[in-house]
Parts: sequence; structure tokens; C-alpha cells
Amino acid sequence: MEPKLLSHMTNQVVPAQTCQSMSDVRREIDRLDRALVALLAERQSYIERAAEIKVARNAVHDSARIEDVVAKVLAEAKEKGLSAAIAEPVWRTLIERCIAHEFVAFDRRLQPAR
Repeated sequence: MEPKLLSHMTNQVVPAQTCQSMSDVRREIDRLDRALVALLAERQSYIERAAEIKVARNAVHDSARIEDVVAKVLAEAKEKGLSAAIAEPVWRTLIERCIAHEFVAFDRRLQPAR
């Protein structure tokens, strides 16, 4: 079996440099996208739990925590070889959308049962 076929058959990581065609590259990007969706869904579950735990709506947006998260992400990105020009705007957008989702979840919690 050729190494480039392993990923879709075993979910084993195939190094980018072993891809021989755009089809190989696209298959691996699709694999990563599926993994990212699963991780983002897990992250969302924690956002929703935070909305249940927080007692005050003004606690949903925490500027200090945002900067702490971004700093940690940039440190990890540097260690893993991810461009800061990709990491920072992606995480800032992710955080912004997660905060918006948390506000919705927080407000829904306060709605009277119908």
C-alpha cells in the first residue's frame, strides 16, 4: 500500500511533504477540517457551560482573559510553526464568535420557561 493512501483508510497523519497530488493535499485538508470541527464543537460545549456557571451577564466578556488566551495561542503557534499572521486573527475571530454564542446561551438561560 502506498503511504499516501494511509490517511483516508486509517486516519493516520500523512506528512504534507509525502502528498503527491492536489487530490492528496485536499484529502488531508478535509481530514483536518473534520478534526477541527470536532474540536470546535467540544470548545463550544465549554462555552455553553460557562454561560450556565456565570452569574452576571457582564462576566461573559472578559478582556483580560481574551488577551491571555491569545498570548497562549501565539506561544503555541510559534512552537508548532503556525504563522502568527494566521493564528492571531483566527483566534480573535473565534473568541469573538464564542462570546456572541455565550451571550445567547446566557440570555436563553434567563428566559422564563414556556
